[in-house]
Amino acid sequence: MRTLPSLLLATALPFLASSLLAEPLEVGADAPKVQTVDQKGNPVDLGKELASGISLVYFYPKADTPGCTKQACNLRDAFEEVTKAGIKVFGVSADTVEDQLAFAEKYELPFTLLADKKGEVIAAFGVPANDRGFASRQSFLIKDGKVIWRDLKASPATQAQDAIAAAKG
Repeated sequence: MRTLPSLLLATALPFLASSLLAEPLEVGADAPKVQTVDQKGNPVDLGKELASGISLVYFYPKADTPGCTKQACNLRDAFEEVTKAGIKVFGVSADTVEDQLAFAEKYELPFTLLADKKGEVIAAFGVPANDRGFASRQSFLIKDGKVIWRDLKASPATQAQDAIAAAKG
């Protein structure tokens, strides 16, 4: 019979290995074709979503924590300018569907949050994650299926403005 620590290690090891060894997507790379669910539990095919137009895919460690809230609220407060720039927004963390929904409702977030509990989207983008599966704060701008900009140390206070400038630029 396996002990709890060995079960936890066996479960977490594949995710940790892929996250720790991953390199973030480079500018010019194809957007990953990965599937997950949004904050309401609806399936999301990122391959299809990112195939046309401009999308911001931003990663954050944990819903409803100070830095992550600041980042989400910056995007919320500038959402009119973000949409005028033609940018569709996807926030990604390893939180559950329930945590993402509570976060979206509490702060009235007008964009899609992806519940990446298994870390598949995080790994597909090559975003580093810590030993608890929390993604690093990174952002990617995708245009017509290709990465056109990335910010490997995304600023919570200026996420929207940085993405808009990159989309124009």
